[in-house]
Amino acid sequence: PFVIHMIWSILHRPSAPKIPDGEKVDFDDIQKKRQNKDLIELQALIDAHFEHRKKEEEELIALKERIEKRRSERAEQQRIRADKEKERQTRREEERLRREEADAKRKADDEAKKKSVLSGMGSNYSSYLQKADQKRGGKKQTEREKKKKILAERRKPLNIDHLNEDKLREKAKELWEVMHTLESEKFDHIEKLKRQKYEVSTFHSGQSGTVKKSGKLNI
Repeated sequence: PFVIHMIWSILHRPSAPKIPDGEKVDFDDIQKKRQNKDLIELQALIDAHFEHRKKEEEELIALKERIEKRRSERAEQQRIRADKEKERQTRREEERLRREEADAKRKADDEAKKKSVLSGMGSNYSSYLQKADQKRGGKKQTEREKKKKILAERRKPLNIDHLNEDKLREKAKELWEVMHTLESEKFDHIEKLKRQKYEVSTFHSGQSGTVKKSGKLNI
């Protein structure tokens, strides 16, 4: 619009004043010079306009480049932050899995140790009962069967594979109480047997002394 306005102004300039009569004037030359001047001014205006447009376009391109550069920088910063956050989450998850694995292994080891202890207690208990059966092998069959029945009622399978930690503790306590009771009964039987042997020995000693005295008196 600015260039068009300038062109219109140049082409529609007011005409030159009239020259007085009697003087010879070369109107063609004047017109030609005027046209050349107008063309030069018009060309200068056009050149200035395009130069201005060129600068505006260069500034616009530079602005777009700055905007794109900032956008790329922000995108790169966001990508770096996202990568760091992802690495942090990965490390946290790996640490959690390591802790869970260590806890599971420790619990499994504890369960295995407890089961091993309880199995050992059960084996010792069974061995004790077998030895007791062997010692009583010379007694009557009916008495032996009676005691076997009693022992069978006392001797129950452990069945501990499905038990959790609390139940295993209760089972261990129960077995300990059973063994403690058996040891107490064993001790009582041994003491009773000792007393009986002592009484029998004392009785036989008394009988032997009486027989010897009676024999001397008869002689």
